[in-house]
Amino acid sequence: MTSLGIAIIGCGFAGNFHSNAWTKVNYIDIKLKAAVDNDVARAEALKEKWGYEYATADYDKVLADPEIDIIDIALPPFLHLPFAYKAMEAGKHVICDKPLTGYFGKEGDEKPVGEKVPKAKMYASILEDLEEAREKIGGSDKLFMYAENYIYSPAIVKAAEILRKKKSRVIYMNAECSVHGSTSPLSKDWNLVGGGSIMRLGSHPIAGVLYLKQVEAEVRGYEIRPVSVVADTGRIVAGFPEEDKKHILSKFNDVEDFGHVTITFSDGTKAVILSSEHYMGGIQNHINIITNDGVLECKMTPPDNMRSFFMDDEGLEDVYISENLRCKTGWNSVFVAEETLRGYTAELQAFAEDAIAGRQPESGLDIAIETTKIMYAAYVSADEGRRVDL
Repeated sequence: MTSLGIAIIGCGFAGNFHSNAWTKVNYIDIKLKAAVDNDVARAEALKEKWGYEYATADYDKVLADPEIDIIDIALPPFLHLPFAYKAMEAGKHVICDKPLTGYFGKEGDEKPVGEKVPKAKMYASILEDLEEAREKIGGSDKLFMYAENYIYSPAIVKAAEILRKKKSRVIYMNAECSVHGSTSPLSKDWNLVGGGSIMRLGSHPIAGVLYLKQVEAEVRGYEIRPVSVVADTGRIVAGFPEEDKKHILSKFNDVEDFGHVTITFSDGTKAVILSSEHYMGGIQNHINIITNDGVLECKMTPPDNMRSFFMDDEGLEDVYISENLRCKTGWNSVFVAEETLRGYTAELQAFAEDAIAGRQPESGLDIAIETTKIMYAAYVSADEGRRVDL
């Protein structure tokens, strides 16, 4: 059995999800080496929960550890590329959580960034950053693996298999990722996360539809690429009176809480993506694919394999039913094996196998770059009220 040493960088919600999935990787000896976080107490808690060998706030110590093969970056977006560059320079494979990067403000920008900086300026800056990423990451002999779990979720994997077998033409897709607030206290400010619902949530289905069109193109033997974006965004609840916000979980400052993006591809087909911060009762994750010979409805969450009904919350304080579900009374869809249904387990299984084999991942740098480009083109479209050509 071949072994891999893993360091998780960032011990919050995503770090916990990834750690859970790492423990489920089969056929490869996964050694959970280091839990790394500026908050050492949080790193220690993750270490104890999942069995990492040590916890630390010292990233350089981890990079110098010869027993660590993969750096799994589960940090806020503004830290993704700096940490990825250092890891690859140190000879480590990199897994980078979504989104790849964003615009977080420059010296001289008026504050708050999300309200005052023109989205066209952000887009121009992002294009330069993405070109730098392509040069630095693309020039490494180590793997860059983009942790887009949609691509590895069982429903999308099955849909890709069917598209390959039937050689169907995808006419259009509609997709959604919506939640009830954020697990991250950083999500309310543009300078920390690079955007709102489109960045945090829409990045998932955007990457998913790009991947499925890529599958179609490979099977049918011609190129399909995104060529334009039309989008709308809003801060919908910002003007609500306080009495109407009592069930609103997150308070956002200068980021959008709603996004709607239409992508047009070079073959004339479309994909429509919806993302919202205010969907109560369980996170929505789905892509519906309409083809020339059928329909594929890919529903990741909420699952329908278990439901619960309770008259009160007593004893359920530490029972996970659904992400950001504050009220567990009444009927709810229980998220059973969520790390499998949402693709985290298969994602890390595939990445581990890719690292062992030296094989390029299904979800790599190209899709990470294209997703980021589309998101910021969407911000320009919404800001200026026009179609943006890619």
